[in-house]
Amino acid sequence: MRINIAGGSGFLGQALSTRLAQDGHAIVILTRDALEARAPGLVRYAGWTPNGETGLWAHELDGADAVVNLAGANIADKRWTRARKRVLRNSRVLSTRSLVAAVRAASRRPGVFLQGSAAGFYGAFDNGPELDESSPPGSDFLSRLTVEWEAEAQPASAVGCRLVYLRTGVVLSTAGGAMPKMAPPFKAFVGGPLGSGRQYLSWIHLDDYVGMASWTLGNPAVSGAINLTAPHPATNAEFSRALGRALHRPSFFHVPGFVLRLIVGEMADDTLLRGQRVLPKRARELGYRFMYEDIAPALQSLF
Repeated sequence: MRINIAGGSGFLGQALSTRLAQDGHAIVILTRDALEARAPGLVRYAGWTPNGETGLWAHELDGADAVVNLAGANIADKRWTRARKRVLRNSRVLSTRSLVAAVRAASRRPGVFLQGSAAGFYGAFDNGPELDESSPPGSDFLSRLTVEWEAEAQPASAVGCRLVYLRTGVVLSTAGGAMPKMAPPFKAFVGGPLGSGRQYLSWIHLDDYVGMASWTLGNPAVSGAINLTAPHPATNAEFSRALGRALHRPSFFHVPGFVLRLIVGEMADDTLLRGQRVLPKRARELGYRFMYEDIAPALQSLF
């Protein structure tokens, strides 16, 4: 297959593109970095401008077999000011709008469009119910952002693409994502639960993220929303204990909620002090086999 990946220079995109290239697929990564667009390697890089419109780059999608959209600024990089929220929104909405416009203009359109999304679609809870792909969206900032992000991809299905929303949990890897920020307090012997510790973390090991995304590309039965989360979400307290054991460190230093709110503001409630208990119902029904179902062996594998 010839697969175009927007956001392929990021943590998840690099892992996925490497796996797909090793499997024999022809990979084209759309990047905003002109220098990176000339970099050699297992994949080919092509420059693009994700401004909500098409451009000369759009020919890259004509004749492609699949498009994977992982473009978007990192949710947890900076405090959520009004300006930062605009960046988070525009980096997702405009990039998706550009890709869909290019798909619609193509003379031979891709057969499948994998749209990046997030488990945050379902909203955040202190200790909430089990959620699956049939559950409604929440009402907080991340939920509203994810709903709008998915909606921008919807027109792709109207022109014959098999559209899949990858509602991804916290991806665990030492190479990037949340783990490089989570582990240092534990390594310094001051790690422990955040807030009450009862909030659920819907996580997925990087190997399963890559495995499930690859499986989704080649499985015509997968369409619509699919949760990329492990079968057994962990409470923050359970996660902290498992991480402490994996690092051979204590895990009993609680971080009060008010401290997190002072440090990161609104983001604390949406991403740290509350969470989601999201289950991969459709993946299991369709036969995906997880490599890591429980948090302890997943963390042990990383360290």
